[in-house]
Amino acid sequence: MKAVLYAGDGEVRVDSVAEPDVLAPTDAVVRVRRAAVCGTDLHLVAHDAGLPRGTVLGHEFAGEVVAVGDAVHGHALGDLVAGADFTACGQCWWCRRGDHWECADRRFFGTGVTYGPALAGAQAELVRVPFADTVLRPVPDGVPLDAAVLLGDTLATGYAAIRRAELAPGDSTVVVGGGPVGQLTSLVAQACGAGAVVVVEPVAPRRALAAAEGALVTDPDGAAELVAAITDGRGADVVVDAIGGAAGLDTAFTLVRKRGTIVSVGVPTTQTHSVPVQRAFADELTLRFAIGDVMRDGDQITALVRSGAVDPTVIVTETVPLDEVPQAYRRMAERRTLKSLVTV
Repeated sequence: MKAVLYAGDGEVRVDSVAEPDVLAPTDAVVRVRRAAVCGTDLHLVAHDAGLPRGTVLGHEFAGEVVAVGDAVHGHALGDLVAGADFTACGQCWWCRRGDHWECADRRFFGTGVTYGPALAGAQAELVRVPFADTVLRPVPDGVPLDAAVLLGDTLATGYAAIRRAELAPGDSTVVVGGGPVGQLTSLVAQACGAGAVVVVEPVAPRRALAAAEGALVTDPDGAAELVAAITDGRGADVVVDAIGGAAGLDTAFTLVRKRGTIVSVGVPTTQTHSVPVQRAFADELTLRFAIGDVMRDGDQITALVRSGAVDPTVIVTETVPLDEVPQAYRRMAERRTLKSLVTV
């Protein structure tokens, strides 16, 4: 079958690999009908310490079940499903709490050994899905595949940010970064009752999209002035760092009010970061981190999409066949596109 592989030196290629099989009773094999290129993919390709050459990339997918193990009871051949971006057993203490990311059986599709033991990714014609009853969700009527493929990571991450912030109705909310996750975080915040939502983004077309979808927008230089104007100088109740690393967190700390909350969902670019602890203590700030989890939040996320409250497809700027995915990686890395979907 065809798949997108990491070729080394920051490059990806399309090549032929062996088709996956059901290896355990809880496995399923899904024929991928939609995949996507994610900012995490770009980050890993650029910083490839845990990404061996030949890794099948990709962790966002939706498609058709074509094989199941004997212990899979929630999905049948021919079912349309959307996948979480990582696996979990569904049975352990962590999973029963809804903390699937902490499961000892976690495998992150298509990311090498960066986040645990390797598992082949979903930018391919077929993908093996361990613990299929937990990891896969049915695609309900009224949710097109172009939306379903975004449930498992991009939209799940935006929802996790707002949930982790414990957003109250009317809360002023700032999203630092207008990439795919930032755009959907803005939409989720609006759907969940936020007051003014501000997206801080240096790239003009991304600001234009956020504005068209209901947010106030500013470039980084104007962020402090705008946030002060809409909060009577207090600062935002909630700030979401959708970038990761020093740039996102540093900006967040300048915009949050006393006793406000910062949530970071961007992939960190460094091992450590200097937090202004004296100010954080004196102002009683809350700093949290969140990872999207459609296994936990799938009912709520799907309801937002089915109701029309959130349309995740607004971030899609191109759809390409599998053979053209390497070019899509380059365009996204150069910020010429926002989100690339893949038809398989």
